[in-house]
Amino acid sequence: MRRPPYLSLLGVGVSGALVLGVAPGTAAARPATTPTTPGIVVSDGMTQPVFSLADAIEERVYVQTSLDTDHDGSPDRIAIDISRPRETATTGFKVPVIFEHSPYRKDTWDDVPYPSVLVDELPQNGVTDRSGQRGADVTAQRALAKANLPGSLDDYYVPRGYAVVLGQSIGTGDSDGCPTSGDQAETLGTKAVVDWLNGRARGYDASGVPVRADWTTGAVGMTGVSYNGTLPNQVATTGVRGLKTIVPVAAISSWYDYYRANGLVVAPGTYQGEDADILAQFTAGQVRAEGRCADEIAEITEEQDRVTGDYSRFWADRDYLDARNVQASVFVVHGLNDWNVKTEHFAGWWDELAKRHVPRKIWLHQGGHGGPGNTASVTLPDGRTWTYKQTENRWFDYWLWNVRNGIMDEPTAVLQRENRAYTTYRNWPDPGAREVAVKLAATDATQPGTLTTGRQSSRRVEQSFVDEGRTVHPDDLVAAPDTASANRLAYLSPALAADVRFSGRPEMRLRMAIDNKPDANLTVYLVDYGPAGSTAAPFVVTRGWMDPQNRKGPSRTEPVRQGKLYDYRWTLEPKDYVFPAGHRIGVVVFSSDQEYTLLPLGGTELRVAPNDSELRLPVVGGRGALGF
Repeated sequence: MRRPPYLSLLGVGVSGALVLGVAPGTAAARPATTPTTPGIVVSDGMTQPVFSLADAIEERVYVQTSLDTDHDGSPDRIAIDISRPRETATTGFKVPVIFEHSPYRKDTWDDVPYPSVLVDELPQNGVTDRSGQRGADVTAQRALAKANLPGSLDDYYVPRGYAVVLGQSIGTGDSDGCPTSGDQAETLGTKAVVDWLNGRARGYDASGVPVRADWTTGAVGMTGVSYNGTLPNQVATTGVRGLKTIVPVAAISSWYDYYRANGLVVAPGTYQGEDADILAQFTAGQVRAEGRCADEIAEITEEQDRVTGDYSRFWADRDYLDARNVQASVFVVHGLNDWNVKTEHFAGWWDELAKRHVPRKIWLHQGGHGGPGNTASVTLPDGRTWTYKQTENRWFDYWLWNVRNGIMDEPTAVLQRENRAYTTYRNWPDPGAREVAVKLAATDATQPGTLTTGRQSSRRVEQSFVDEGRTVHPDDLVAAPDTASANRLAYLSPALAADVRFSGRPEMRLRMAIDNKPDANLTVYLVDYGPAGSTAAPFVVTRGWMDPQNRKGPSRTEPVRQGKLYDYRWTLEPKDYVFPAGHRIGVVVFSSDQEYTLLPLGGTELRVAPNDSELRLPVVGGRGALGF
């Protein structure tokens, strides 16, 4: 594996308490007594809080970029706030940096008008338009990002011998420019801060006096949640020197996958109607969005293309799924039930990191959008137990302070199971997962069908349903799988003889026709239905969406002939899930999804050939483990 070059300052043991001097180019380990020069203290492989937070130096710097996103003729400057141990000014003590960049710190426009997700102006048939309603967990993450110094990062890490830098993304808060919603301008604006920390960019105080970062070793680690975690992904793809590691939490790896899915306009969970332009207005703030940045945001509105939903140059500029230049190690953290930044974001990024042999670790939890919580804990095979915060601490210590704490020798994947207990795996997806073709089967045109891995009936049956997504909610479409429904098709497995775990991406292969319209939404849910007769609500394990016109790829719209059967193939959102023994696996096929897709008028008729359709499921242990 490639590893960033270690700082030459330290040689550190894993256990015991060590005080480490940091005169440039030297390494010193002394007993845990008052040192003659300041230094970090390491115990059990972790830096300890020995520096005074109350005495920390706090300062504001404006980093100059090569960008002019608001076209005012002057280079944009990025506002950053710094907290560092006082010893960095009094004794020449040099420290690494933990850097969190954010577009949410100040003056966001919390009431941006959202567009309707109804695709025409006809009566809404009594449906409440949910556009703009926001989930509490997502709103909380955005609110937390507004906090300035002092905050949780500097409270924790400055006493442990780090500087903490909180930045304001280009076009937001006190920074210059206009927001660009994830493109290269935003990436380069963030990269400029890393460059300044390494002496390659200019910085100024509020009065315009040049400021140098002569207090840092130049080693930088980035972290953050949601958009704040996306920015580390962006900067890592540049290969910027000095960025040693990133810890992206619930982070985006492709904005196309955030606002689109296989050609469909698909919203992030609980943000129906949001798109790249809405996010730009939110982060800009109302005064900037309606003033000097109005033209720039209007350009985003035009280029994002809510008509075809196709992948384009606009989305390619906001796609970070290319790890060829990544030099930083990566600690990926994500919720397995995150329907805002969906699981393809961590999985696609993880796959690319693996291809490039980037040093990496992954922590997956059962929550939604956000982190696992600092006190979440895992017991390793050697019997040691670490909380998530301790794991993050040890990760930064290893990559930024060169503390030899063995973290890279531990299992690569930490995963929280459905019972909320954490366990470890050698990797993710599980190396033992094998693709199993789970076939859809039906012997009646109207009754629910079955799932099987054996031979299907030779009887050729087609089944139909009608899209009424405006009036029928997905919860109702998923309910009662044993009864027929005019608005969806359901297929059920037998009761499982043993627990069945799948790990990775399910792939849907559906033979289908649209009988009376030129296009339709296409949605599939994978559902845990519990034991037969159970009164518990079904659990939606994962979802997937597709535009039939994009059957040959997300970049290409091709008309669909009414009444013609086509073969559609697309992946559902990745997952790691255990179906308990006695439960039944369900596949539900329907059209418009009130929670995610645009909503046309009802009445679209869709026809499925189940005997020519299947779900490919990555089952740990393969077909034999599935048992039916």
